[in-house]
Amino acid sequence: MADSPFPRSTRSGLLRTTLNSSMAPQNLSHSLLILEQSNAEQEDRSLMENTGDDLDRGQSRMDVLYPQFFDVLQTQGAGQEAFEVIQALTHVCRGVMEQLELDIDHGMGGEQGTRQRESLLTWLRQEINTWRLLHALFYDRILLQTDRPVDDEMQDGPTLGGSEKEVIQQLYALNATLREYQLVVDWLEACYDRGEQQNPLHAHDRMMAWENTLFQLENLQGAAFGKGHEIVTRLDPDAPVREKRPLHALDEEDNLRLSRAIFELIRSGRVDDGLKLCKHFGQTWRAAILEGWRLHEDPNFEQNVSGLHEKLPIEGNPRRDIWKRCAWMLADSKNYDEYSRATAGVFSGHLGSLKTLLHSNWHDLLWAHLKVQIDIRVESEIRGCCLKNYQPMPDDYWNGRMTMEQIFDELNVAKDASVRDYAQGQQGIIQRHLILDTCGELIQHMVRWVEKDTAQQSPHQLRFMAHIVLFLRQIGRVEQERQAEKIVAAYVEALIARGEPQLIAYYTASLSNPLQVKLYSRFLEQVEQKRPRELAVDAALQAGLDVEQITRVTVENIRLAHQSLGEFGEPKSGEISAIDQRKISALEWLTYLPEQRGELLWQANAMIRTYLASNKVECMRQTFRMVPADIVQQLVSLYGSVDNIPPREECCLKEYLCYKVYLSGVDSFVEWNRLQQNKPKKPLASHAASSQDNFTERMASERKEQAHRSEVVRWEHKLKEQAKQTIETLYNVLMFPDKGWLVDPFIPKLPENAVQLNWDHRLLQMEKLRSICIPEIALLLNEVMFKSGDFAGCVRLADEISSENRQLYKVYTKHKLAELLAKIADASLELLNSKLDPWGYPITT
Repeated sequence: MADSPFPRSTRSGLLRTTLNSSMAPQNLSHSLLILEQSNAEQEDRSLMENTGDDLDRGQSRMDVLYPQFFDVLQTQGAGQEAFEVIQALTHVCRGVMEQLELDIDHGMGGEQGTRQRESLLTWLRQEINTWRLLHALFYDRILLQTDRPVDDEMQDGPTLGGSEKEVIQQLYALNATLREYQLVVDWLEACYDRGEQQNPLHAHDRMMAWENTLFQLENLQGAAFGKGHEIVTRLDPDAPVREKRPLHALDEEDNLRLSRAIFELIRSGRVDDGLKLCKHFGQTWRAAILEGWRLHEDPNFEQNVSGLHEKLPIEGNPRRDIWKRCAWMLADSKNYDEYSRATAGVFSGHLGSLKTLLHSNWHDLLWAHLKVQIDIRVESEIRGCCLKNYQPMPDDYWNGRMTMEQIFDELNVAKDASVRDYAQGQQGIIQRHLILDTCGELIQHMVRWVEKDTAQQSPHQLRFMAHIVLFLRQIGRVEQERQAEKIVAAYVEALIARGEPQLIAYYTASLSNPLQVKLYSRFLEQVEQKRPRELAVDAALQAGLDVEQITRVTVENIRLAHQSLGEFGEPKSGEISAIDQRKISALEWLTYLPEQRGELLWQANAMIRTYLASNKVECMRQTFRMVPADIVQQLVSLYGSVDNIPPREECCLKEYLCYKVYLSGVDSFVEWNRLQQNKPKKPLASHAASSQDNFTERMASERKEQAHRSEVVRWEHKLKEQAKQTIETLYNVLMFPDKGWLVDPFIPKLPENAVQLNWDHRLLQMEKLRSICIPEIALLLNEVMFKSGDFAGCVRLADEISSENRQLYKVYTKHKLAELLAKIADASLELLNSKLDPWGYPITT
């Protein structure tokens, strides 16, 4: 049988059922091995990390929980493996807690660092306790309650006439509510922490009970302490109450310490250790009293299968009813100390004695209430099923029955402020709803915390809540998926601030597609360098995210973002601002997957349209460089042939080629203009010749003039060739095939998602760019031809503009058309001055 998730101890419940030792799965998941390896590696690096951990006061110790929780969840499966994951998460937290305790012992960080680490330890202990509670309850609810076979004879309840032990065994097997009460009690006992209290018996050794009282009674002169005070005259256990006299002062103090130590052992579920303690300190009668609660069973009444006729020992207390009535009276009496009363109250269901002592702690009060409820339910079952006359219990005992909801309502309004604070705090609310199995309300509480105080929630609180939600989803206890996703999304946002792509991708993959796209694109927007971008894309692919949609949204968000230019304003002409550089660099997200070549063209064209309208030619060039030079071949290879290219990609491809031709024409004009303005300068004229000038100087001057004339000839030839090339490239813009420059080719129908693509807005932008760029290109072309002396070419330009074939004149305004015609008129005038007609033809008479 598997080990319990709780430490081994003797439970103080009325019956230790087999459930207490079968709550855990057979073994932990493989993730524990991974964690042990990571812990070993962490120890090897501990010396290097000590300095950094000293500075952040233990925060780096806590932060290893992020990747370690991720490692655990990667091994997650369905069914029982989900509970192995919970145990692995608890193991991880315990390892971090041990590291923090070591740091505190070593005094790292000084006083302030110790306080910070103690605060982290407090949180970790609460988290570990909650994970243990979650495992214990849901392991029983999901696996044991559904898989537990129930005999036909047990369907109608416990068998009448059985022994007390048999009746309660059947009750625990059938009653899931009672079993859960016992699980919570076991959990509360396993998590019990005495805090800073010292061992009440730290200065004691084995001795005779009440030895100081005995010594004083045997020596009439009196002891050193207690002289002059009346004490008991007898040493039987009832003497102090019967005679209404105290023991010796030292014995009274020892008695109180022992009572306190016994109760603390019972509170932690170690009843047998309490019995040993009583015997160790010579109070065997107290040990005998503590045995009276055990359920009675006489195995000699059962049929002896083996045929042996030996008498078997009787278990439990056959007069348990009388003992319990006496224990109730002791707990209700004011003649005993509060620890003795509370000890009796634990086994007799006396809530008042327990609340008097345990009034300042939420867990203690819950333990007290549940112990009483279990006692009442067990006692009621015994008296209803066992064929025996029992001593009646007081009415106050039976009136103490409460539901779990009533118990928590009472804790919420407890007199002690610390109890109320914990009950209304996050851990108290989480533990309450886990116990009540109201997962829907728990998730609603978490959503309110996330939405109301997102900034106040620490990343580790979000980590804790997100993994609870993921576990509840795994076992099918999440009713409103949208609410659960808000909690996981909040944790993802916390991970985005840390910038770990594998973790972000993994937890983002657990969300719906819209949230995946929203959150992971937000993360990608923060990644600027090439290598981290590659890692982010790889992590998304491994997690199964929709990388194509995410990268598209990322680029669109960056491209459409409106940001201020900062204190330096617009950059100088020919320079690219940081904002524009970021937008252009974002296109790199679309270069990792070959399937996104069409999207890359679409986004690049959208940027180029904006930059062209803003006359940011350098930004256009930089954007153009982000597109692979062989984009056409890649698209054809992707879709098989040119005919198979989808409408959007076909239009994008032509638009891209339009910009390519435009940039080629502009660059060619810039080069022509540079050459035209850099005509070789004539060498300085020499001084007037004098009789003293020698032959060498004259020869040097002539060589300079000859070199200048050769340079001018080369310049004129180069300028002529460049002018010819420029005219050709500029005409390529005006004469662009297939309906013209920046005009989409014929497509049978618009893309299916034309509305989402904002297709009409794109067409308006392209038409506007035609009205801006084509007149400018025509003016540049006219300038090149005019300055090159091709006046007839200037006149022919008018024919191209007015041609009905391309209808370029439609993009002109009256003002721009008048400007072009004036320049063409100047060319005609030059032709007339050259004895030609206005169109450049020879004049015939």
